[in-house]
Amino acid sequence: MLPTQSGSVRFFRFAGIQVYVHWSWFVVAFIEISTRHGLYEHAGWNAAEYLSLFVIVLLHEFGHAFACRQTGGQANEIVLWPLGGVAYVSPPQRPGATLWSIAAGPLVNVVLVPVLLGIAYLGREAGWAATAPDAMRLIQTVSWINLVLLGFNILPIYPLDGGQMLQSTLWFFLGRARSLQVATIIGFVGAAGLLGLAIWWQSLWTGIMAVFLAQRCYHSFQQSKGLFTLARLPRHTGFACPSCHEAPPGGPIWVCRTCRGRFDPFSTGAVCPHCQAAQDLTGCPHCGVQRPIAEWRVERFG
Repeated sequence: MLPTQSGSVRFFRFAGIQVYVHWSWFVVAFIEISTRHGLYEHAGWNAAEYLSLFVIVLLHEFGHAFACRQTGGQANEIVLWPLGGVAYVSPPQRPGATLWSIAAGPLVNVVLVPVLLGIAYLGREAGWAATAPDAMRLIQTVSWINLVLLGFNILPIYPLDGGQMLQSTLWFFLGRARSLQVATIIGFVGAAGLLGLAIWWQSLWTGIMAVFLAQRCYHSFQQSKGLFTLARLPRHTGFACPSCHEAPPGGPIWVCRTCRGRFDPFSTGAVCPHCQAAQDLTGCPHCGVQRPIAEWRVERFG
């Protein structure tokens, strides 16, 4: 399961993007700060190190969000939790748009590499190793943290950024459904390897991450099967999604918000035939965007 607003604290809003911090992040932060002794002469630097990690992850997620908006997609929410951050982005369902939306996150870490190394170099030249050893140690540690996060994120294990970038690249050649299927199979292999490392290293956090990645791979693999099914359904040619412009499939695959019965809103005018409840919004099965059915008519794009 991915973190959501539920159980999260509203932190701040920037450029129309609301940032939340999951409550478990504070628990893990307290444990990490209180149990790491000996690295710095003063405990306050432990807190500064964890806050630096917070900032790096946050900048990474804003990279995803701003890139998604550049492609014409929607990105209005970021949630931070102990396993990292999640930018809830909805780019147009095109391989190029999704590739840029995903790649922009690691690119933020790439930009930070020379910045942090430059600060470390200036610190050495200024003699901080002798006059401010904790500050020098913090800069060096944060530089390594950024490199480790960059290396881990670009691993081709779905749904890490590297796995999603692989899926977006394969999309150009294999199509959306097949590329997602291939990427998740590779992700399963990667998650199994990560679990093996967790056992070898006796690392609880690595094991938790491996299980989480495997769970997300399973969910996405099932999604790829659903995409194959969607591709075989007939289409309502008189309508198109206002976001991705895909014609909606025909058939009772939408669920009524009132009675939970299944129906086809494009055949009934978005009125449930079971309980007669009008549906204010109709969701696109391709990109997930929800719009009033009146906005789906092809005439809006003709």
